[in-house]
Amino acid sequence: MDQIIEFFRYLLNSEEIIRTGGLIVITLIVFVENGFFFGFFLPGDYLLFLSGVFAGTKLLNVPLWLLLTCIFGAAVLGSLIGYLTGYYFGAKIKNRPDSLFFKQEYIDNTRDAFVKYGNSALIISRFLPVVRTFAPLLAGLIHMPFQFFTIYNVVGAAIWVLTLVGGGFFFGDRFPWIVDYVQYIIIFFLAVTTFTVVKGYLNARKEKKAEKRLS
Repeated sequence: MDQIIEFFRYLLNSEEIIRTGGLIVITLIVFVENGFFFGFFLPGDYLLFLSGVFAGTKLLNVPLWLLLTCIFGAAVLGSLIGYLTGYYFGAKIKNRPDSLFFKQEYIDNTRDAFVKYGNSALIISRFLPVVRTFAPLLAGLIHMPFQFFTIYNVVGAAIWVLTLVGGGFFFGDRFPWIVDYVQYIIIFFLAVTTFTVVKGYLNARKEKKAEKRLS
């Protein structure tokens, strides 16, 4: 049991992942988080930003172009897996009971994002924890045309990766001392992530209550 707990702690520790796992583990985590519903809890935004910071300070000895290419490819392929899963196994997902790694409310919240933003939700969702994981799944579940999904998938992944990894690399290259404050960067991203998730959840509940009053 202790080994399992330590494993999950490792998965949630972006700094440790980057220092010990390197590019391969970073790529695998991005792939799983974007493509498999059980990966929604994995670090996303701050893993990308910190990988850029570590590459900029040379603590992660990987060229920027290779880091960007691997993470971009993992994000695109991961989302494609999510889309295909929803497309071919949508009925099973709809009837799946809640569990530790899956709750129907995740699908409902993602559906609300699609209602609010349309197909561009696939781009916006890249910056929304949990929704980022379930958006491709829902796109496949509602049988979004593959060509449209592909466009939004590629554009969304490019913006997400270039913004976070590129931004992290810029700060790491220009301000190498920032690596001494990694814990504060993680706290900042966690605060933003928590705020986003809670706000989205409360807005969804408010809208559902409003719909019930009108019906």
